[in-house]
Amino acid sequence: MKAFVPTELKPDPAVSTGLPVGVATMEKAFEGEVAGRSATLFTAAFDQETGVGTYVAMESFEGSLHGREGAFNFVHSATTSGSDRTAEFFTLVPSSGTGELAGISGAGGMAVDPDGTHRIWFDYQLG
Repeated sequence: MKAFVPTELKPDPAVSTGLPVGVATMEKAFEGEVAGRSATLFTAAFDQETGVGTYVAMESFEGSLHGREGAFNFVHSATTSGSDRTAEFFTLVPSSGTGELAGISGAGGMAVDPDGTHRIWFDYQLG
């Protein structure tokens, strides 16, 4: 995975809250039954020191899913108190599939290993 790259985009006019809000981009590489890459737009209200906050990410994936080639979008979010993940949300964006993944719909999930490895899965239908 490429580095998390903060952007200069900030809410305007700014609203002061207890956690700073930021926007970043990242590129992820996937291996296994999900193989390819994604370009991600990442937003968060997050405290780097305590690890407390919430994020929302929109990913554009291209590659293969269980051997089917194509591209699609998915969105996910979660909240953390610094040592857990709660209020998780994960869905595939309707009408975003291309190639052999055209018509994809469904949901999925993500788990983060103690070493920081992200594991993703999709519960999807092709229609």
